[in-house]
Amino acid sequence: MKFNIDGKLFQQQLQAVNKVISSKNALSILDNFLFELEGEWLTITGSDQENIVTAKVEVMDSDGDGAVAVPAKSLLEITKEISNQPLTFTKNDVTGEIDVEFLNGRFRFMGINADEFPRGEKAEDEATVITVPSSVILKGIENTIYAVSSETIRPMMTGIYWDIHEGDITFVASDTHKLVRYINTEANPGITRGFIMPAKPASILKGIIGKEDQDVTVTLGTKGAKFEFGMYSLTCRFIKGNYPNYNRVIPESNPFVITVDREAFLNAMRRVAIFASKASNLVKLEVSQSGMKLAAQDLDYGTSAEERVICDYKGNDMVIGFNSLFTVEILSNLGGDSVVVKLSDPARPGIFEPFEQEPNQNIVTIQMPMQVLE
Repeated sequence: MKFNIDGKLFQQQLQAVNKVISSKNALSILDNFLFELEGEWLTITGSDQENIVTAKVEVMDSDGDGAVAVPAKSLLEITKEISNQPLTFTKNDVTGEIDVEFLNGRFRFMGINADEFPRGEKAEDEATVITVPSSVILKGIENTIYAVSSETIRPMMTGIYWDIHEGDITFVASDTHKLVRYINTEANPGITRGFIMPAKPASILKGIIGKEDQDVTVTLGTKGAKFEFGMYSLTCRFIKGNYPNYNRVIPESNPFVITVDREAFLNAMRRVAIFASKASNLVKLEVSQSGMKLAAQDLDYGTSAEERVICDYKGNDMVIGFNSLFTVEILSNLGGDSVVVKLSDPARPGIFEPFEQEPNQNIVTIQMPMQVLE
């Protein structure tokens, strides 16, 4: 088994696959990449048992198909230092020793029997296949992943819910303090289906899919899905359980409306939040026809801050409290020049939306309020 390969391209594909490899694996074999050479194509595979990432790369002067597992960390560190050079990769089929040559030197290490590397489950006979533009998946994950819960006590909330309809795909994420619903009608899946994608493969997919501007073939099984696009594929398992009815959480009537410059609101929130209690991160919003005032205080340290922000407000005067950390997250991820905040009562959730929704897209974010003590 022998091939020549461009060092820079090789390094890029290794880095893409390495995203799935865990720092602590139950099986030591998973600390390795699996290399499979067939003709002029090398397939690089990484896995953490739950998820599998593969990347293909074209090689030159290949001689002899074969497979071998190689230490991921060592190979990444070495190739990073010589990524601008062509490499010659040779495996001794008798001893299992691997020799990698570059312009001014070489290094050797032992390969591991490829048969020890766990393979993914075989594709299901009755799996459903749909084609989705990569931009739809990328935007769906980008707009929701920040709201995924890290609390494992409710596993269903630790992933992104894909609610697939015939004419759209809705992405939903929530940590119970905030909820994001992103609808994209660019895709026409033609089916009705739902599944919860864990945060780790969603993050990996987001990172890789940005390199490929093309359609993604999604194969949906009963326990997991496979995403194939360009030179890459990702296989992941679903989170078991039923996702809560997210539409019931979104208030239907929030008649009081704030329209404000997003950057001005975001920056003011960041500044005032510095003086908020570290225990609650509470920032009060006092809204009236004359504008909006943000206020925070930390009684333990005797500090406080307030700042006025110009806005357009239609509604009754109101004082409502929000966790500043969550509000900053929401405003940072909404995008656009202006945002709309819809309120109804200090005890009910606030709705955050872009002032102008992009074509074929609709994003709604809600944040639970906090009790404000006068």
